[in-house]
Amino acid sequence: QVQLVESGGGLVQAGGSLRLSCAASGNIFSINAMGWYRQGPQKQRELVAVFRRGGTTNYADSVKGRFTISRDNAKNTVYLQMNSLKPEDTAVYYCNAEGVLTTPTRWGNYWGQGTQVTVSS
Repeated sequence: QVQLVESGGGLVQAGGSLRLSCAASGNIFSINAMGWYRQGPQKQRELVAVFRRGGTTNYADSVKGRFTISRDNAKNTVYLQMNSLKPEDTAVYYCNAEGVLTTPTRWGNYWGQGTQVTVSS
């Protein structure tokens, strides 16, 4: 079984920083992409950043220059460093892993339970 566990999140004032972590555990052979999504109140879930196995990354326009995604493949862990936080960044942040190959051979996509990030003005 595969489980994604997020850590970090919390309350921070505008302009502050926060670092999120997500570790995937289980009988994992490899993971294609790991990323972060978020969903604010009355909003649809949106992609924040993704880090693919080959090293390519993508960011939402709203976070470019402020957020940085990184990944430790050996630990099946992805991070999101969030700087210069704004009130509009307030949301539940979800970790995602796509193309997870487990042993015995099985492919799947997984989500974490989410962690709340609240930015006060």
